[in-house]
Amino acid sequence: MTKELHLLQPGEKGIVVSVNGGGSVKRRIVDMGMVGGTAIEVCKFAPLGDPMEIKVKGCNLSLRKREAAFICVELENEGASRCTKND
Repeated sequence: MTKELHLLQPGEKGIVVSVNGGGSVKRRIVDMGMVGGTAIEVCKFAPLGDPMEIKVKGCNLSLRKREAAFICVELENEGASRCTKND
């Protein structure tokens, strides 16, 4: 199942299918390593729900939901979380 990244819940994992949009936002997202085929996991959301913390290529990144809406993700099967519990 394909979803936009901002719709995933903490602990859900997937593979980046595409980065939509254009301009500087898309360039920044791609520069952070979120390209097609990249594994990604949602770690947590800020107390008010925005931004969200994700794990990409071993690094924790924060994205605003409006930025995460540009990223389409194919959901993975459930498994062990790569996000640490102390985050």
